[in-house]
Amino acid sequence: MKFWLLGNFNVWFNKIWLQDSLQDAKSDFDRYEDMAVQKIKEGICVAASHSLITAGSVFGVSLVVLKKPRRFLYYKTMRYFQKEEVLLSKADEKFKELRTTLNDLNKKAGELEKATAQAELELIKGRTKLRQAGKQIQYGVRSIFKIERQARGLRDVLDELPRVDASRFKAEVSVLAQEVKAEREKLSKEIRKISDHGISV
Repeated sequence: MKFWLLGNFNVWFNKIWLQDSLQDAKSDFDRYEDMAVQKIKEGICVAASHSLITAGSVFGVSLVVLKKPRRFLYYKTMRYFQKEEVLLSKADEKFKELRTTLNDLNKKAGELEKATAQAELELIKGRTKLRQAGKQIQYGVRSIFKIERQARGLRDVLDELPRVDASRFKAEVSVLAQEVKAEREKLSKEIRKISDHGISV
């Protein structure tokens, strides 16, 4: 009898304890359910007010969680980095080409600089020679002026001679004066050419 009472008591106690535990669990579950529903409502309100962020988040999560988008993203990223390596390689190659071209240009620039210095030296020598030639031409023009003056003086002398004797000399003096005048004009033209180069004579 004692054992029977003790066994019934244990059964009854276990039943009461089980009912209390279930009641506690149910109340905890209801409380957590209310909290979850509240959080979901808040989340929906936030998502509705920030639709752009929500769409971006959903898209980002789907890329990471779903298999096909994740694989697509992985391969795209791998291709991007491979493309980047190829682009870096090409950029390095172009840089080397540019460096070589720049070195060639520097070398050519040095050669051109020397050639320019040589040409400048030759130009200075040429200007000096032109100036000297111009002075000589100027001297020749002055000599022609003297000859022309002498020819005019000779005409004056021939005018005092008898016509028969003077006519032969006058013709020769006239031809000589024309030749001297043509030579003077030719030399004056050369002096103008030298002056056109900015060289004073």
